[in-house]
Amino acid sequence: MIMRQVTLEIELNEAGREERRSAFEHIISYEVLEVLKMDFEQALFVDLIECVTKEGVSIHDLRYIGNMEVLSVIGSEGNRHTCLVKGHEEGEAAENYSVLDLDLIYTTPSFQSRDRVVLSFIGEQKNLLKFVAMLKEGEVGEIVNMTFKRAAYQRKDLLSVLTDKQREVMVAAYRYGYYDLPKRIGSERLAERVNKSKPTMLEHLRKAERRILAEIMAGYSDQSG
Repeated sequence: MIMRQVTLEIELNEAGREERRSAFEHIISYEVLEVLKMDFEQALFVDLIECVTKEGVSIHDLRYIGNMEVLSVIGSEGNRHTCLVKGHEEGEAAENYSVLDLDLIYTTPSFQSRDRVVLSFIGEQKNLLKFVAMLKEGEVGEIVNMTFKRAAYQRKDLLSVLTDKQREVMVAAYRYGYYDLPKRIGSERLAERVNKSKPTMLEHLRKAERRILAEIMAGYSDQSG
């Protein structure tokens, strides 16, 4: 199976720009640096982004950027800020997410402003074409540029930075729903599943999370200094 990547640049029409007026009240644009989680079924996503704030706006005063909750500000340089965000679509937008569950991998480049959008997905060509067709039917703008290429999706195996025990606990935590919203398993039951005491299990998990976060944030930690 040959996987391909499609990158689309969409110029929004008046209706599309008006729809996102509130989302860009305080920022000029944002770019997704890393897609950390994309759950089409739950219309949930977690991203690492770089946003550009408008003059006079403090990133620390923004709890939300559009439908995205700002979980953490990683670093800032002028009016450019690297942030960890979590978003959850509701209503009609959530229904659109479920329709888009075409076994596509949401990837970069991804850019959003009030009048322009760049989206990129990886998947089978037939599913990518369905996705493009749905965008054209959305009537919020015009696709002004579209490229298809053979995918070179080679995401680094982040679990390789973990010890065997850390990997075992993190994989089990994911499998049994410790990171689900809401959680399907608590820390005590998870500790029983991996046959470790609760303090030991939590220590392995926290160290694993720290190592993975350090890999993701490599190169950004110096920006705040």
